[in-house]
Amino acid sequence: MSRYESKPVTVDKPVDEMFNRFSDLTYFEKQIEHLPEDKRAQLAEVHFASDSISIVTPQVGELKFEVIERSCPDKIVFGSPSSPVPLTMTVNFKAVTEASTEVATVIDVEIPAMLRPFVGPKLQQAADKFGEMISNLSRS
Repeated sequence: MSRYESKPVTVDKPVDEMFNRFSDLTYFEKQIEHLPEDKRAQLAEVHFASDSISIVTPQVGELKFEVIERSCPDKIVFGSPSSPVPLTMTVNFKAVTEASTEVATVIDVEIPAMLRPFVGPKLQQAADKFGEMISNLSRS
């Protein structure tokens, strides 16, 4: 199993509020409308439903992540039933202060060793971009 971790981002929201936002992911769909045009363009192929996130990429097509575990207020785990390999994405929440939360994304994926040099950097980039997206969408 290979692990790819995002850079932690700090959001000026309490940990319970951040966890609750992830309990109904449609919150993020609404937030996209309030982003500047350049940020909206980056998220054009990301779609949110109450319990899932769908990402469309030219390399893979649609990749859907569904909530498979919630551990209030520390983490939410997403699985990807459509992935050709075992894959989970965990969003970890850690209270920094009463009014701020550190959020980090971890992608665990079963990749054959010979493919890691080719796929690994893309997965690391995906983990980082997801963390950045959370930060951008959680500001309001």
